[in-house]
Amino acid sequence: MTTLTLVFVVLAYLIGSVPFAVLSSKMFGLADPRSYGSGNPGATNVLRSGKKSAAILTLVGDALKGTLAVWIMAHFGSPAPLAIALAGLAAFLGHVYPVTLGFKGGKGVATAIGVLGAFSGWLALACAVVWALVALTFKYSSLAALMASLAAPLIAHFLIGEPAITAACVIMAALLIYRHLTNIKRLMAGTEPRIGKK
Repeated sequence: MTTLTLVFVVLAYLIGSVPFAVLSSKMFGLADPRSYGSGNPGATNVLRSGKKSAAILTLVGDALKGTLAVWIMAHFGSPAPLAIALAGLAAFLGHVYPVTLGFKGGKGVATAIGVLGAFSGWLALACAVVWALVALTFKYSSLAALMASLAAPLIAHFLIGEPAITAACVIMAALLIYRHLTNIKRLMAGTEPRIGKK
C-alpha cells in the first residue's frame, strides 16, 4: 500500500466518523439518539423520535459518507480494487467505531449501502431490494439488515467478481451481524421494536 493510498484510507475513516444521527437530531431540536430507544445513533432510532425528516437526513447522510469516501479514493487516491475496498471498509468502520463519538457508533447499515453503491450501483440496488422486501414483510429493520448483509457478499461475487470487493463485503457483513447480536436476541424473544415504533 502506498503512502497516498494510506492517507485516503484514513480520510475515509474520518468521513465515516461524521455522526449524522447526532447532528440531525441537534438540528431539529431532538434528544440525542443515544439517550432513547435502542441507543443506536442511526436512522432507525432517530425515526423513533417521531421526526421523519431527521431520520431521512440521517439515512441519506450516513449513506453518502460511504459513497463519498470510496469516490475520493477512486478519483484522487487509487482506482485499484484493493484500495477501493479498503476505503469502503474504512468508511464503514468510521461509522461503527467513530472517533467523534468515543468509538461507539451506529450499526452501519446505511453506510454499508453507500459503500456498496460506490462499489456498484447494481450491487447496492440488489441489497436494498432484499432489505426492503424483508422490512415491508416483517417490519423489523434489524432483520432486514441481517438478510441484506448475508446477501451482499454472494451478490458481489457474481456481479463484480473482484476478490477484494467480495472480501470487503464479507467483513462488513460479519461486523453487521456482530453489531446486531442484541437485536437477534430480541428477535428470538419477540421483543424487538418494529419499524416506526417510538
